[in-house]
Amino acid sequence: MRVLVAIPVFNEQRYISRVLTQVLRLTDEVLVVDDGSTDETPTILRENPRVRVIRHEENLGYGRSLMDAFEYAGRERYDWVITMDCDDQHEPARIPAFIERAERNDVDIVSGTRYLTTIPGNTGAPEERRRINKTITRMINDALGLSLTDSFCGFKAHRISALEQLSLTETGYAFPLQFWVQAVRRGLRVCELPVRLIYNDPSRHFGGQLDDPASRLRHYTDVFTSELRRADGSACGISDAGCGVAPDCGDGR
Repeated sequence: MRVLVAIPVFNEQRYISRVLTQVLRLTDEVLVVDDGSTDETPTILRENPRVRVIRHEENLGYGRSLMDAFEYAGRERYDWVITMDCDDQHEPARIPAFIERAERNDVDIVSGTRYLTTIPGNTGAPEERRRINKTITRMINDALGLSLTDSFCGFKAHRISALEQLSLTETGYAFPLQFWVQAVRRGLRVCELPVRLIYNDPSRHFGGQLDDPASRLRHYTDVFTSELRRADGSACGISDAGCGVAPDCGDGR
């Protein structure tokens, strides 16, 4: 089973060397999508020849970076792609757990969750982010028949052949809202895997109007509603069966 670890980055000079050092101890199959960084991130990446890099000359968005990673993984004939953030909030040490769960070959998406169980060392999420996550997760579950506990965690393992069934176009931070609708519409099998809740820098921002929590929640809701309307199938665009989600991937946590 060929597995690629894909890391979208934007101005991550503070963390990228440490994160890459840890990831490269586990695998040489690493892709970084640099989304138009204007700090020292490009220089640091050039100093890491073991890492493959896709460079956006300007900032195109988090969703665009993920789509580029998925396209690369498919083109290079990987079986799975694990996505993780580069702000030191996702522990590379959990990568083997994602691979082990994928190797069972009974799901298409292994989605990290920071809220399914309490793991020693968790740090508190900013209240407004946790509130928005909880609101959106409940909305997704109610509309799609899922039982997710964390709809926004970017630490995921994706089966490439399953991703090829999706038509993803959302380039920004609302990418997960489109992703979950299409995953259910295509009948992808999902489970969650516990990961630590780490927030090193609660002041990190989204940019523009998304820095306002009310505007961000409204944007996420608009994207989700639009994708539901666009979907084929039943009145809400989703088959009655849904895709199901196992509440625990059974890794002993």
